[in-house]
Amino acid sequence: MLSISDFSEMCGLPPQTLRYYHGAGLLVPADVDEQTGYRSYTLEQVEQAMLITVLRGTGMSVKLVRRALDEPDNALALVQRHRTDLRKERQAQDEAISNACEFFTSPPATRLRHAAERTVVSKPVPGPPAGRERHDWDAAHAAVTATARDVVRTVESRGCVVSGPPWQTLAAETPEQKEQFLTGEGPHWLVKVPVTADDEALATLPDDVEVQVFEAREELSIFIPGRSSMAKYGTALSRLFTHPLDAAYVDVTRMRHVLHDDGVETSAAIRRLDGSGADQ
Repeated sequence: MLSISDFSEMCGLPPQTLRYYHGAGLLVPADVDEQTGYRSYTLEQVEQAMLITVLRGTGMSVKLVRRALDEPDNALALVQRHRTDLRKERQAQDEAISNACEFFTSPPATRLRHAAERTVVSKPVPGPPAGRERHDWDAAHAAVTATARDVVRTVESRGCVVSGPPWQTLAAETPEQKEQFLTGEGPHWLVKVPVTADDEALATLPDDVEVQVFEAREELSIFIPGRSSMAKYGTALSRLFTHPLDAAYVDVTRMRHVLHDDGVETSAAIRRLDGSGADQ
């Protein structure tokens, strides 16, 4: 039998770590003295300690390591799954670091711009109202992105040319949409894809999309890098609301979120206090 100090030295694990592993049921001593509480280990347990150290070195949790030890036939699959999870986490961290660098290199700023008139193809985003609960925001972004890709594939297959990045707007353009929006039935978003096409090509589009004219307007916009989130949406609204305008205000009912590969651009129409301004 090996004392905890001898076992610690042989395994390269501090005594406090061995006590922690004991409490977690991961590496239980071969014997614990009822009077003194001293822990003793066998030489055969060195291999188990080594295996635990190897698995913990991968970043696996104690719970996952214990499962790998309890299910040796499934251990390799657990390690491989953990590796896949780590890669996804590292990719997310790399994106977050890139976004953070961009934030501090070129902080998001509001800007005035003219949005030209164009033809757009519009389609509701299927599913329940998205983004109304914090945990739904990622699902909303995924649904909007998937719908935008679907519309792009559809219009291109009919000979239309996509003439700019798609965007999303609140699904509140018709009385029916407004009622569904207010009652929570959905859809919550519409996807708009700008296109260049002749009437013949537009006439071949399926019934589940609508061809519209986006009227020219002056806009105030802000671009925030990275994936869309409720916090970024709130930040964009705050910047747009507080931006000083001369005898004008931003019309939040005419807001759109332009989808870029590296972020989201939130834009709102500018309406003059004399009543002039875009209605689309």
